Amino acid sequence: MAQESKVVSFSARVPGGRFALPHALVRLRDASGQSLKSVLAGFFDNSDDALFELADKAGSTQDQTAYFDAMRELRLRRKLMTVSILQYISRAFNDIGKFHPDNARTSASLDEVDQDSLSLLDHSELEQRVAIESLVSKLRSRHANAIRMLNARVHHLVPSVRLSDSQMPLSPEVICGGLAEACSDLEIDIRAKLVVLKLFDRLLADTLGDFYQAANRTLIAEGVLPDMKRPPVGDSSRPSPSKSEQVSKPARAADAKSAQGVAGTSSASQSGGTFSELSALLHQGRSSEGQSFTGGDGFLDTGDLMARLNEIQSLPGDWAQGRVVSLAEQLQPVLTIDNGRAANVGQVDSDVINLVSMLFDFILEDRQLHPVMKALIGRLQIPVLKVALSDKNFFNRGGHPVRKLLNELALSAIGWTEKKNGQRDPLREKIESVVNRVLNEFTDNVDLFGELLSDFSHFMDLDRRRRELVEQRLRDAEEGRAKQERAAQAARQMLDDITAGRDLPDPVSNLMREAWNKYLQWKVLREGEGSDGWASAVELTRKLVWSVDPRPVTDSTRTDLLRSIPSIVDDLRHALQEISWDPFATDAAIRDLELAHVDVFQRLVTSKAATSRDVTGEQTADAVNARREAELSGGQPAVEEAVAETEVAAEPKVEAAWLDRADTLRVGSWIELTRDATKIRCKLAAFIKATGKYIFVNRSGAKVAEYHRESLAQAMACKEITMLDDGLIFDRALESIIDNLRSSRKD
Repeated sequence: MAQESKVVSFSARVPGGRFALPHALVRLRDASGQSLKSVLAGFFDNSDDALFELADKAGSTQDQTAYFDAMRELRLRRKLMTVSILQYISRAFNDIGKFHPDNARTSASLDEVDQDSLSLLDHSELEQRVAIESLVSKLRSRHANAIRMLNARVHHLVPSVRLSDSQMPLSPEVICGGLAEACSDLEIDIRAKLVVLKLFDRLLADTLGDFYQAANRTLIAEGVLPDMKRPPVGDSSRPSPSKSEQVSKPARAADAKSAQGVAGTSSASQSGGTFSELSALLHQGRSSEGQSFTGGDGFLDTGDLMARLNEIQSLPGDWAQGRVVSLAEQLQPVLTIDNGRAANVGQVDSDVINLVSMLFDFILEDRQLHPVMKALIGRLQIPVLKVALSDKNFFNRGGHPVRKLLNELALSAIGWTEKKNGQRDPLREKIESVVNRVLNEFTDNVDLFGELLSDFSHFMDLDRRRRELVEQRLRDAEEGRAKQERAAQAARQMLDDITAGRDLPDPVSNLMREAWNKYLQWKVLREGEGSDGWASAVELTRKLVWSVDPRPVTDSTRTDLLRSIPSIVDDLRHALQEISWDPFATDAAIRDLELAHVDVFQRLVTSKAATSRDVTGEQTADAVNARREAELSGGQPAVEEAVAETEVAAEPKVEAAWLDRADTLRVGSWIELTRDATKIRCKLAAFIKATGKYIFVNRSGAKVAEYHRESLAQAMACKEITMLDDGLIFDRALESIIDNLRSSRKD
């Protein structure tokens, strides 16, 4: 009786045209608002660190800018975004039954939309919508039980209101719709917006599990179905049939006979809206897409068809040398009855066969899959057809284990290349074992695919960790090499600047090129070019050069040398000891330096010699200055420099569009590299900022290529490098089918 008192009739309205919310829903609205406010506060607190980490690891300047833009906007608008999200969810409570999340409204069925009036979405809007829908799918998959139990309790409170799952006040669609609305006010470009949405995905997907559990506990405390321990069986929350479902009802009734043997589909209403939409498009484009299996002499109902598929599923077939056998070819013996007559199947089964055939046609024609992998995945056509015949939700359920397994298999095979004879190939062996288990063990229990998916995902996680370790070592080595190159360049440039125009004795010159050069590089690596230590090293270098070639010579030069040389020698010895230079070599260098100093003092021993040295020094300085002026005014060195510039200018320029594509290449992207008619699949493992190098590795983590920005863009423009799509192959195949069917309808 206590539970019945919680049920409120919505026949009476409150002023303003709204229904009066039952007390339990008001309590849920207020409690969930406070809970979500805390969740969002934690998100914004962690967003700075997460975005800074992403910016630090960014593979391009554009990516780094997007991350910093997102960081700045989130800092400025965190309060406004929190209020916007909470108000959006509050509207879902206050207007229960009438509120439609924005992302749910965009998913109208194809039967309810005039296809000829559709226009292409703006690319940025499409990307944002895809990101939102991906987050919705992840939340529904990850927290399915808690969400379904919450739905059942809300339905118990308002039984007279027909609510779809997306209209539930705390559904993933409502929460993500609030996120989308809050993000729409951010004054940043689509790249930064997508970063924010991905950040919500990364930081909130797991946290919302506790949020849904707390929402259920709130209603339990209010006495709403307190004894319910698991989600109710069946779809009691299904809303009233849509117009498209009502229109297609006679057609489903006509196919009822052929659908009687389908396991788990007791009524045609469970076939799923997406299947009905695909079926409608298939019939509209029948003249050019698919083929009919309903015109044979004999009749096979679904049960007979499934039995025949079971018989041929594990047969060896003609799969030799990576040959791919189409589904139509595999079905020839199945759809042939006595005396070679063609069998007749129901319209629903015929549509399922055509759709599965189209899906695998796309998958097996994908240039990104190696023929060997195509042959392995192609052997799953019969099992997948059986799943689709028994569960029409297969086509619209993104988290279906069969779909996820196909996606994982295809994704793992993107960077795969065939091993040499005698070499072990763990990935190929694993995929073969998965395929063989499906062929030998699958009858009608789809849980087998979930078990195989879990096992294969565990295998790929271990493989990924191994590859990441190898790639990290490569990145560390490349970054170390880049820092070393930069340090060597800084040391060389500084020595060239200080010794230009100086006459150094050979032993001192050798000291500069070897031991002292190493010390300068060590200083850059350890302290950096802007440090006090580097400034001291530069000053000591100047004093060292001046001590063996003092310019200009004055009356005080000899005195200055006598005062400075002891400290110069001591500082030099200490510096070489810091880098653990060979002590014997250090002593020898110091002795050579002392002999050079003796020569300097001998030249300064008499005033005449000093005067001569002064004149000579002035003449030498004048000669150096004259030579530099000649270079600037068109002398031979300047001509050589002009020739060099002409040669650089003569190199082929890369179009800006290709440079932009190189800038947007992200770490982890797979490419196909063509060299000497050989195709190599590799991925971008690292972008080394210090040198501007893009480092590519094969699937084993071994380095196969490196490019600078311009050469990478040039290789992309010349088709030496082509991008590989690492998206979900099943989803891409389904999108391709829909596009093709729509096109055939218009034609």
